[in-house]
Amino acid sequence: MFSKTLCKALRGGVNSFHIKDALKCHVNNSPNILRHHHCMMLPESISQSPDFFFRQLFDNESSTYTYLLADTTTKEAIIIDPVLELAERDAQLIRDLGLTLKYAMNTHMHADHVTGTGLLKKLLPGSKSLISKSSGAQADIYVEEGVDIQFGRHRLSVRATPGHTNGCVTYVSHEQGVAFTGDALLIRGCGRTDFQEGNSKTLYNSVHSQIFTLPDSFKLYPAHDYKGQTTTTVGEEKHYNPRLTKPLDEFIKIMENLNLPYPKMIGKLEVVFAQLLWRNKGNVCGDRRFLQNVSNYTQD
Repeated sequence: MFSKTLCKALRGGVNSFHIKDALKCHVNNSPNILRHHHCMMLPESISQSPDFFFRQLFDNESSTYTYLLADTTTKEAIIIDPVLELAERDAQLIRDLGLTLKYAMNTHMHADHVTGTGLLKKLLPGSKSLISKSSGAQADIYVEEGVDIQFGRHRLSVRATPGHTNGCVTYVSHEQGVAFTGDALLIRGCGRTDFQEGNSKTLYNSVHSQIFTLPDSFKLYPAHDYKGQTTTTVGEEKHYNPRLTKPLDEFIKIMENLNLPYPKMIGKLEVVFAQLLWRNKGNVCGDRRFLQNVSNYTQD
């Protein structure tokens, strides 16, 4: 049943890479064994360093993931894509862990929830808001392609991934082998492109040039998931993503025919954002034009 090459590799105590190559060769030469599954070879994962803290948090209402990262030595932390209604939860967790929040940051300007960065700045004085310069949103710090965001000895590199919005960025930690993709790339999907500066061709090119060029083993953490999954890898999405594995023309047609409904949070957003503007006299971390246009926005 097994080829001589495979049996020799298994008996000889060779390393995992040789065994993988032998298995690949065996499967390719045996059309009746495993081939019909179209399974990918799993890359070896990158181990995170002991001084890198990572916590994934979730909002049930908007299906949003928030990420808390920190240097366990210096206790300096950042939080990615916080949600307004859960800002107190996040602030309490940061206090409990003895961390100091440096940046409350977003991957893009969200249309399905109000960011929690403004409230976190009040709850945790000294922290600053951060977002892409291309987003059109208000923040203390603006970032662009190629900038590094430092917390302790760790850093995230900024990669511009527009298409869902003009200001979408992906944050990448090469040392830890992780990337935070916002709504540009979701697990077996991607952000919609039918509103809020969306452009299907731009999104396709962004993902293929900025995310799919990362090593296959890199773990990807999106801003949302609606099916209960928490993470994926570059290799998985290059192999299994039902939209982005298609040629560009086919991808554009798919995106044009999604026919997605309005989000369940859209009415609530108008009320919450109006309250924020009133309480803060217009000084919130987000684009004030959003209030005028929010009724035309739809879910990621």
